[in-house]
Amino acid sequence: MKTIGLIGGMSWESSAQYYRIINQGTRTRLGGVHSAKSVMVSVDFGEIERLQHDGRWTDLTERMVEAARQVERAGADFFLICTNTMHRMAKEVEDAVEIPLLHIADPTAERITADGHARVGLLGTAFTMEQMFYKGRLTDRHGLEVLIPDRDDRAVVHRIIYEELVTGRVLDSSREAYRDVIARLVVRGAEAVILGCTEIMLLVGRDDSAVPLYDTTALHAEAAIELATAIAS
Repeated sequence: MKTIGLIGGMSWESSAQYYRIINQGTRTRLGGVHSAKSVMVSVDFGEIERLQHDGRWTDLTERMVEAARQVERAGADFFLICTNTMHRMAKEVEDAVEIPLLHIADPTAERITADGHARVGLLGTAFTMEQMFYKGRLTDRHGLEVLIPDRDDRAVVHRIIYEELVTGRVLDSSREAYRDVIARLVVRGAEAVILGCTEIMLLVGRDDSAVPLYDTTALHAEAAIELATAIAS
């Protein structure tokens, strides 16, 4: 079994889900009392969030590079960045270490295309929805057409992530707000919707949408299980 490296803490609410999904999935795949071999470097999200909103992406890249080097030194065979937004610096981080990065967008896009969808809505932080580091990969590598919410809806989605979900607050009113945003994406032609922030899965699920929802947290974790246990299975 390969050792999975996890860069977590962004936020720890979703990192805990990664750990649960990876270990439950490994036990299901291998049977008995098996669990995943993994190492995690968990950062202080208070510092990360401040740097994000200050636009200090160079400083954030340095933080992610150091975290990747730590999981590499700890024995990881490959690594995951357990957040969509911090894939903004994915190339720089992967180039700084010898072990490969399992990019969060790839298993998501692969599942979507395998299911026959071509036009998808994207929910996430404002950084993920508005910048090209994520949308561009979905389009350039996987041929997906990506729709994002309008400006007011993007502000709602972003606010709920940073003011509620990263602190573990899951409110019915926010679930209704997300349902409305999803419905408007469907009206515009979205055949499916990507939950492109690892905390969104805490708030909405399959019953909240008329089209399939693709949870990046679960798909990323499941891809890690597949890669880690490929030889042992």
